[in-house]
Amino acid sequence: MQPSCARVTMDNEKPLPTVPFGDITISRLIIGGNPFRGNSHWSPEMSRDMEGYYTVARVKETLRHAESHGINTVQARGDALIQACLREYWAEGGTIQFIVQTASELRDLRGHVRQLAAFGAKGIYIHGTWTDNQYLSGNTREIEELLKAIRDMGVQAGLGTHIPEVIDLAEEKDWDVDFYMTCMYNISVDRRESAVVSGVAAIEHFDHGDKFAMLERVRATTKTCLAFKVLGASRLCASPQQVKDAFAAILSGIKPCDAIVVGMFQKYRDQIAENAQIVRDYVRESREF
Repeated sequence: MQPSCARVTMDNEKPLPTVPFGDITISRLIIGGNPFRGNSHWSPEMSRDMEGYYTVARVKETLRHAESHGINTVQARGDALIQACLREYWAEGGTIQFIVQTASELRDLRGHVRQLAAFGAKGIYIHGTWTDNQYLSGNTREIEELLKAIRDMGVQAGLGTHIPEVIDLAEEKDWDVDFYMTCMYNISVDRRESAVVSGVAAIEHFDHGDKFAMLERVRATTKTCLAFKVLGASRLCASPQQVKDAFAAILSGIKPCDAIVVGMFQKYRDQIAENAQIVRDYVRESREF
């Protein structure tokens, strides 16, 4: 069963803050798509629970609810199932914006990028695990070439990673990147594949101290960063205060132009409303905006 997360008093009349993203603005809280694909990073049992819950109808219901709480952007992998959900959702009047992760199991990633741009993605980023595996294998030229393919499509070009040193390399080499997807946990300490790709839920490395190294890189770059694994894939949900503290630690550590990405599992509680309120409370109390 899913770990408990915070219950907070909701006030969705106040809009969520937004930040620039190319020629659009995105909400500072973005809903992440891992739960939609049963990728919990917690346990095989939770992953199956997510996968069973998130039918196409429930994905669309979740996106509608996210928009009602001021979340105007979803980040998810660009596979056929997610695209089908969004195609239906947009046809039914939904307006949520799509920042998409490449589906690294596909053979023709450049063709995949062309299709994602035509589909309507506002930003495309290279899957962090794929990035990390190329980096660890010394194939960084492959990363640069895929970034160029994204740039050629005229959308915001992003680089995902779990390894802080990848950001160092991208900045040193001045790779053509508009934004980074920065994980707060270096789960690529050992070479791995995403469970969605491999079908196997690996035992993953989650060290709560990892965030400090990644946040240092986030603050050092002028480029937009989208921070994810804010709650450690449910590992920081033991109490309402722990959840609030986890949000505050990341929001205070990133730049004002950055945003956070949080996967939200709606089966047991209204995490969308709760998380949106935490962000509103943080912004009001910190007087950040």
